[in-house]
Amino acid sequence: MLLNELRDYNASLLQTSLFKDYCPNGVQVEGRAEVRRIATGVTASQHVLDAAIAWGADAILVHHGYFWRNEEATIVGIKKRRIAQLLRNEVSLLAYHLPLDAHAELGNNAQLGKLLGLIEQGRFGEQSIAWMGSLTQPRTLVQFAEQVARGLQRTPQVIGDGNKNIRKVAWCSGGAQGYFEAAIAQGVDAYITGEISEQNFHLANETGVAFIAAGHHATERYGIQALGAHLAKQFGLEHRFFDQNNPI
Repeated sequence: MLLNELRDYNASLLQTSLFKDYCPNGVQVEGRAEVRRIATGVTASQHVLDAAIAWGADAILVHHGYFWRNEEATIVGIKKRRIAQLLRNEVSLLAYHLPLDAHAELGNNAQLGKLLGLIEQGRFGEQSIAWMGSLTQPRTLVQFAEQVARGLQRTPQVIGDGNKNIRKVAWCSGGAQGYFEAAIAQGVDAYITGEISEQNFHLANETGVAFIAAGHHATERYGIQALGAHLAKQFGLEHRFFDQNNPI
């Protein structure tokens, strides 16, 4: 397929025009016109670029791309090396941030909920990006944390009473610790996100709502894979996901 066809299809599928985001969604670096092989990764790091280009990707799709709000605008140093490599090899970079978090089927939160066995029951937060739902059966916080660890292959940081029964859960992938108070207002027993801030410890202890920091990278590995698999099936493209272990 053509790059502009891929761009337009993703814009429609993910409804990118509806989001006020911190970075441009869509084509960030333009490569060759025809796309047969797509690589996906969480972040457009040098490691992911090297692996994808060595595989022969025509386009790389990521959740964390470039050109973030308030980022230094000059193309020097690491940014220069990354962009130069893409241009030199005529490989496109496409990035999808909040639209990929929010998508009802392919998004990070949809895929995270599916992985952890959570049944969605509603949305909250800015642009309705955070999700809430329930477990199929109650578990103690210790048991639920073990389930999260198995699903994400990473031991989460857990704040709360390990014996507390967990039924209703809110979640938002990545660095969404700022939604904790909004999650508490939904009447949940636990909140899952990628990262934790100092004040979240006190909020969890004083409200009795457990806080689970499961890893920014770990909670956002699945949406971009689902998008890549969908595109491969829809258009007969070759797809490969390139991961880079990140403990954050």
